[in-house]
Amino acid sequence: MSRRASGIALAFVTAAISGVAVFLNGYAVKEFGNATLYTTAKNLVAAILLVAILAVASRAKLPGAIHSSWGFTRPRGAREIAGLVAVGIIGGGIPFVLFFEGLARTSSTSAAFIQKMLVIFVAVLAVTFLKERFTILHAAAIGVLVLGQAIVAGGLGHPALDAGEAMVFAATILWSIEIAIAKPLLGRLSALTVGAGRMAIGLVVLAGFSVSSGAIAQLSHVTPTGWLWAVATGIILTAYVATWYAALARAQATDVTAVLVSAAIVTAVLNAGVKGASLAPTAFGLSLIVAGAMAIAVLAVRPHQTAAGMRAA
Repeated sequence: MSRRASGIALAFVTAAISGVAVFLNGYAVKEFGNATLYTTAKNLVAAILLVAILAVASRAKLPGAIHSSWGFTRPRGAREIAGLVAVGIIGGGIPFVLFFEGLARTSSTSAAFIQKMLVIFVAVLAVTFLKERFTILHAAAIGVLVLGQAIVAGGLGHPALDAGEAMVFAATILWSIEIAIAKPLLGRLSALTVGAGRMAIGLVVLAGFSVSSGAIAQLSHVTPTGWLWAVATGIILTAYVATWYAALARAQATDVTAVLVSAAIVTAVLNAGVKGASLAPTAFGLSLIVAGAMAIAVLAVRPHQTAAGMRAA
């Protein structure tokens, strides 16, 4: 399997994990009580696990190819340190606060639709700054994915153009910038190093916000079940971060972000199987997501020269 193909395969694994996480987070937030505090607790679990895995992997004698993803690679110089700090703050800290605070101030349908535009923002940044290959076929596949997401999400709803939507939009932009920063960083640091750094540094931001906002006082009201949910979803988040950065290290940022959209399929199937929700209203949208994700996967693994004459302007 080529490096790009393995990256796309890992992106599909990440999408499956994300789909399960989205489904479970709905239960977990309700049990924990405070969304931002829950995110802080969940990210704490993930940060501890990722740092622990990194420590164990670094002591083990791993083959070079495996060590490049799962071993510890020490940042060399101020540029790589700054990159890790930026990934942590811009990706693992501030946007989580903005997203959940914005979600509390606007409709969930509108917020979900805005957040799902991540693939578009990443494509723009990846083509502009990372010089990634982007053809007319890529644009068409992403268009199909966006349309499918719109149908599954029930459309944009009634945009309020309020502070909540602005916060969700800002969070989405920051996540796309994080990906653009992390992609070249992964050429010098292992995926697990970047992932652990992102969660550990981001945790400082989340903890600081929880303390400054007074949310930390609500910890005493969290039930044992709430803590179990935080641990369980934190473990899932650990798997998500590890596979996501491993995928991003191997394939184009645009391609792996587009494949990640297929997480909506897993969430929809779980909603149907567990909650008894009907798939009929979203069947067409889900089929578009399948088609768009598979088209991106094919484009990602095909030899680049076969599409040399089809680059988008």
